[in-house]
Amino acid sequence: MTRALLGFCGLGKMGAPMAQRLANAGHPLRVWNRSGDKAEALQASAGNCIACDSPANLAAGAEIVMLCLADAAAVETVAFGADGLTRLARPGTTLVDHSTLAPSQTRLFAQRWHERTGGRWIDAPVSGGTAGAAAGTLAIMAGGDAALIDTLTPVLRAYAARVTRMGDSGAGQSTKLANQTIVMTTIAALAEATRLARHAGIDATRIPAALEGGWADSVLLQTLMPRMIAPPAHASGTIRTMLKDLDAVESLARESGAAMPVASLVRRWLSEAVAQGLGDADISQIVTVEMHMADVE
Repeated sequence: MTRALLGFCGLGKMGAPMAQRLANAGHPLRVWNRSGDKAEALQASAGNCIACDSPANLAAGAEIVMLCLADAAAVETVAFGADGLTRLARPGTTLVDHSTLAPSQTRLFAQRWHERTGGRWIDAPVSGGTAGAAAGTLAIMAGGDAALIDTLTPVLRAYAARVTRMGDSGAGQSTKLANQTIVMTTIAALAEATRLARHAGIDATRIPAALEGGWADSVLLQTLMPRMIAPPAHASGTIRTMLKDLDAVESLARESGAAMPVASLVRRWLSEAVAQGLGDADISQIVTVEMHMADVE
């Protein structure tokens, strides 16, 4: 399995370092990206990597295909579109989707994939950010066949420190949405704490060091509060992406009957940020968006 023919679609901020680590691990790799220059750059830097001009041509030479795409619409187009993976996929091809989707959408895609290829679809969203992708320390929460996930794990270890099967198809996505609920509500709390410190006349730049090792300490505190105080030049994760994920959280909560008052409020905050033109800003810049009391009642 460590020398299976692999394909990787989507060389964005997360996908590019993941694919690079697969190539560095010596896996025969075919790559595709909507803008071909990224695929060509990876081919130039790795002797075992072939840039493909379409998902279909990538699938023709791969036994296992990984996706890391922006949303469900992109996943559907790449997997099932006119020049998508299913057009030339080998019978029995395994698809591992690292994108973040609604669980119900994932289950529909898994059924369509099996009907078209005879292969299986593993939902395997990731957590750990671009730094984790580059360092190979991502956490993968997977849904699908247990034996298949066990077989895939040595390959996924190229960029993941942990692969945890959470249940059947869609369970990985449900877990990722729980993760995003924790992440985004925590970021919102950090934004409020930053504002409180500023209004109280405290030097907010000293808070991460002051709280290190205490109950409030976290990777998010140490990473995001400094970015709230000194806005970064480049976004590591955008407000628009987090809103997309919280839209999926709200949909899952509605389907399952779970009340999500805090996440719902944070979603409204993100929506307001997008309305103010901050959709492509770093997620830390939620701190700049004013919410009035009428918005939270």
